[in-house]
Amino acid sequence: MDAQGGAVLVTGGAGFIGSHLVERLLAEGRCVVVLDALTYAGRREHLATVIDRIAFVHGDICDGALVAALLRLHAVAAVINCAAETHVDRSIAAPAAFVQTNVVGTERLLSATLEHWRQLTPAARASFRFLQVSTDEVFGSLGPTGRFDEGSPYHPSSPYAASKAAADHLALAWHRTYGLPVVLTHGSNTYGPRQYPEKLIPRLIAAALAGQPLPIYGDGQQERVGCMCAIIRRALRSPWPAASPAAATVCPAATSGVTSIWPGE
Repeated sequence: MDAQGGAVLVTGGAGFIGSHLVERLLAEGRCVVVLDALTYAGRREHLATVIDRIAFVHGDICDGALVAALLRLHAVAAVINCAAETHVDRSIAAPAAFVQTNVVGTERLLSATLEHWRQLTPAARASFRFLQVSTDEVFGSLGPTGRFDEGSPYHPSSPYAASKAAADHLALAWHRTYGLPVVLTHGSNTYGPRQYPEKLIPRLIAAALAGQPLPIYGDGQQERVGCMCAIIRRALRSPWPAASPAAATVCPAATSGVTSIWPGE
């Protein structure tokens, strides 16, 4: 089954970015399977308007047997890995959960996907893609000038960023060692409906509405570039066939204006 007609497995599809991506894929006529552990930031309500149009499974990407069964049962033609622990402050307080989901979980997902991919026909293998949704945090912090791009060196500065960097390296290793068609994206700070309230923009809005002081990080001179979730979901919508395997992409509005999306678009 080719990627255009096959099912798309979206892990973390009940989360903030994942749920918007699921809606976009459905609008394009895709068959979507969602695997989500429904931890604190993943909520079934995020998919309330489309739940009858998807195959939803409550489960963990660390469960390799479950992932393998879903890939086989739904004849999955592409995997988009949005499942992740994502909050920097939480990662500083409790890094083990970030290593478990972002590193161990990615390895289990990659390994199950590799075995599934190897069983496909040559045509289906050629069109298959594994999209690893990463973050520009893997590149660390910029100075007063400059910008990140696809060639920037990795320099993570938090347990969260380090765990996502490790996941990136695993994904690329599965491509280089085994040939699995992998694509990476490095999005900037994303905001929009359904975002968990611990994140900066919803936290500031909630504080302002409640008449509370607005939190200032560092000395207040740092800059952040934000990207509306609608732009991110357009960038992530179809990692096939335009994106070449092992392509690494910085999503729109990434730090200091990096705007490339997919090679060839």
